[in-house]
Amino acid sequence: MGLAMEPVQLGSRRELFVDEHLIESKSGVVLKMHKPQAQEVALVCDAPWEGNTSGYFTLLQDCDLFRCYYRGSHHGEPGGRPSHSGVTCYAESRDGITWTKPKLGLHEFERSKDNNITHMGDGCGTFAPFLDTNPNCPPASRFKALATMGNDVERKKNPALQAYHSPDGLRWSLMREKPVITAGSFDSQNTAFYDAELGMYRAYWRYFTGGYTDQRGWKPSGVRAIRTAISKDFINWENPADLAYGKEAPTVQLYTNAVRPYARALHLLLGFPTRYQPKGSQVEPVLMTSRDGVNFKRWEEPLIPITAPKDRDWNRSNYMTIGVLSLPGRPNELSVYATEAYYQGPGSRIRRFTFRVDGFVSASAEDGEIITKPLIFEGTKLALNLISEGETRVEVQDEAGKAIPGFALDDCASIKGDLIDHIVSWKGGSLAALAGKTVRLRFELRRADLFAFQFVP
Repeated sequence: MGLAMEPVQLGSRRELFVDEHLIESKSGVVLKMHKPQAQEVALVCDAPWEGNTSGYFTLLQDCDLFRCYYRGSHHGEPGGRPSHSGVTCYAESRDGITWTKPKLGLHEFERSKDNNITHMGDGCGTFAPFLDTNPNCPPASRFKALATMGNDVERKKNPALQAYHSPDGLRWSLMREKPVITAGSFDSQNTAFYDAELGMYRAYWRYFTGGYTDQRGWKPSGVRAIRTAISKDFINWENPADLAYGKEAPTVQLYTNAVRPYARALHLLLGFPTRYQPKGSQVEPVLMTSRDGVNFKRWEEPLIPITAPKDRDWNRSNYMTIGVLSLPGRPNELSVYATEAYYQGPGSRIRRFTFRVDGFVSASAEDGEIITKPLIFEGTKLALNLISEGETRVEVQDEAGKAIPGFALDDCASIKGDLIDHIVSWKGGSLAALAGKTVRLRFELRRADLFAFQFVP
């Protein structure tokens, strides 16, 4: 097994095969990205204050209510000019499939408050709220958002982000007048959230790798990219860093990052950045994952290709929204949403897509094997999420790589089928005596896709 290494303190975390963090060796196995399956259209932006350039959708769950925030805008004037100033709109759903636009009565559009506008004025083009899960968050700031400062002209001259908060997710106010982040471009969906694993807030925003060359301070150079920082209070941001993807990753233009912790494994961050292709101004979302918030594993194959239904083969018509939702009555799937018909209209829209739960990436093999790094776990059983057409087995080894009696491959009941939380069975019975000790796992995969594993009570 080579040089001894410090065991990974796994505890009872669920681990997904979205990277090679826990893999010491593999044979006949590849990490395979899985694309979500297209479902129904969820929301159409066809109100007078919405239109064909409505976009930058953020979806989140608040108890049993699903909330959606997005920019309402329309380019219908000669030369592609906007027909009206952008607004921030709100929709909600109880099932994540049927969405309604409540008449909020908060802001006036064309002499009427009979609309679903939740924010007007500065920052509407980039408003991306989140539900603050910080245990010390006061009720008045239960929802937060970062948004650009000033109108479209001012935003380009002096790019900056301001911090907003709200007690109910509908009525918004500035946390302070002074901007909180100034080093960036920001004319995109700039995201933030509370990272419970870190105990701090994270922000991700757009910038250009070459900086800004215009004396007015806004003309970018270089390529579109993503920057991040962390904060204890959502006001003072520190440790800014450019996202890194490894030496072998090609240089591409990325923005609208959609980074969030994965709810079933909060130590893992999932991102669905938009890859911009200058030829034709086409865009397509890709998948990236991280364990530290700065270094990401990125898949180069488009997650939702422009050939997916429908109306994606057009300028800016294929973005992922922020948010991975678990819908009621659908425990084995996850819902994500992506845009279509941007500029084409008459109103842009979002379509629901579904992943298998934990099903972003698998360790895939016709006939292969994985051996993990040394692990220390908590629990008495091992649960797997996998699809196995052949007979898959698991072995528990000691630190030196020797099979533990009662838990060798031949002691494991073969596993076959489409299984979400399958409990592995050995002749040795419970794993309780091995908890807290250093072990390795050996997975023997036969025509199988292994998505995740977790030690459980």
